[in-house]
Amino acid sequence: MSEKKQEIDKQAIIRHSTAHILANAVLEMFPEAKIAVGPATEDGFYHDFELPRTLIPEDLEILENKMREIIKANNPFEKSSLSIEKAIEKYEKLGQKYKVELIKDLEKDGTEKVSIYKSGNYVDLCTGPHLDSTGEINYKAFKLTKFSGAYWKGDEKREQLQRIYGVVFNDRKKLKQYLFQQEEAKKRDHRKLGKELDLFTIDPNVGLGLPLYKPNGAMIFNLLKRWFEDEQLKRNYLPVITPHIGRKSLWETSGHWGFYNESMYPPLELGQTLEDYQDSRKPNENETYLLKPMNCPFHVSIFNDNKHSYRDLPIKYYEFGTVYRFEQKGELSGLTRVRGFTQDDAHIICTKEQLEEEMKKMIDFAFYILQETFGFEIEIYASFRDSKKEKYLGDNEKWEVAEETIIKILADKKIKYKKEIGEAAFYGPKMDFKVKDSLGRQWQLSTIQFDFNLPERFDMSFVNNKGEKEQPYMIHRALFGSVDRFMGILIEHFAGAFPIWLSPMQVVIIPVSEKFNDYANEVKESLSVKNIRAKLNIKNDSLGKRIREAEKQEVPYILVVGEKEMNDKTVAVRARDNKENKQEVVKFDDFVVNILEEVLERK
Repeated sequence: MSEKKQEIDKQAIIRHSTAHILANAVLEMFPEAKIAVGPATEDGFYHDFELPRTLIPEDLEILENKMREIIKANNPFEKSSLSIEKAIEKYEKLGQKYKVELIKDLEKDGTEKVSIYKSGNYVDLCTGPHLDSTGEINYKAFKLTKFSGAYWKGDEKREQLQRIYGVVFNDRKKLKQYLFQQEEAKKRDHRKLGKELDLFTIDPNVGLGLPLYKPNGAMIFNLLKRWFEDEQLKRNYLPVITPHIGRKSLWETSGHWGFYNESMYPPLELGQTLEDYQDSRKPNENETYLLKPMNCPFHVSIFNDNKHSYRDLPIKYYEFGTVYRFEQKGELSGLTRVRGFTQDDAHIICTKEQLEEEMKKMIDFAFYILQETFGFEIEIYASFRDSKKEKYLGDNEKWEVAEETIIKILADKKIKYKKEIGEAAFYGPKMDFKVKDSLGRQWQLSTIQFDFNLPERFDMSFVNNKGEKEQPYMIHRALFGSVDRFMGILIEHFAGAFPIWLSPMQVVIIPVSEKFNDYANEVKESLSVKNIRAKLNIKNDSLGKRIREAEKQEVPYILVVGEKEMNDKTVAVRARDNKENKQEVVKFDDFVVNILEEVLERK
């Protein structure tokens, strides 16, 4: 086992053991508490409880103090086992109904014995592993971070529990770094900044998970789309536009009707008007449609509308298509988890011989977008099938060609990646591009996905160089993934201070008094002619207040103009990136040249 893997495993054990200690502390504070589950997570741990009252923030500090006492006691974690019958008897006597249910679940699976861990006076049903003793945890390096509601077994029809979250590290320094990062993340929360910068809103009357982009947010959204559209056109992608709904038969053919129904909305009956429906008049003809969860079947239909030769391939369709997927209310979050979103969707239809070159182009494109343009660190995950399972669609040859192509091009490009066996979709292998933002948080963004399902279901074909019909390879490609989610990530990555080419407003001009409004307007018009987004602030407020207002809006440049500037055709520039808030007086024409260069270089 590698040192890194050992370190990860040890950290998981520390987290799980700390969750165990939390449960011990909760029972000391609330002897009547019912204990549920408490796993380690990617960045900490949590534990679920049924408690006699609702927790308050002050409870976390009390529990932390109890946990420190338990840690300092340095009690060993002692493992033993019980038969199913004795374990049920034991936990029924203790009144721990959730543990009893878990034991009975194990009994149904054929388990005959369960493991028990004891530390001090606390005994818990647990598979482990745990540390040797509680004293191995650094009592200065853990923190209970928050609490929330949680349903037992994630089922909203079951009991509602209280979940306590925490983090634990090897030393206090790492804990401090983590807490600082969390505070910074709160400041950067795209929902908070979205409101402060007037970017978007979500109105319950419109619908949860359906963002409304205000002028500032719509400007950023459209700038992303225009720029990315230009980049795709340079790479020979072809634009297509498809509707928001499709007939039931389309989704039956594609397979979504059966295998994707948990994420789709119920059918729309379009054989009648709203008035007919309100008056309970039955439709003369039933036409059943569904909101699209994906754009793929539409792109396939466009391909199939014409006959194709091998000389036509590759064909690369792209679309900024809005799709709709069902999400539970509790899972919705700003722009990063929504019900209606726009995908930067593309489908590359090619021959077997073209696969390698096209895949390399897609990887280069992803690095250009994510790393070179936006400065993200990239980690690639390659998901392949588990050959021991038979759940996959498509013949072996296609799978082997696709997987070997992925392995070869990543090796050719000397790109490190993580191989995930069994994580491929049933219809093809894929590559996921995960990025780290400016706070080191990882996000799933781009995907390059093979699809053996749709070409087969829709009988896609082209005529090969032997004059025979042949089924093409089809690859899904989304680099932003969702434009909406990508925007939410960008807001937090840049803390609202977008690079100048993406800033909804690039320049604010502030005259020191109304006497200089004419010159300020002349400056604005000159900038607008050059396609520089500028506005005047001639409010009846003090100069300082107007400057602070522009600074809060993260405007890259504030131009202050007065008598000297008017006479000399200059501007006093306050740059957002100048941390000392110094003003620099420059010739207006020079300012224009400099800002145009920045926009062009996408700084």
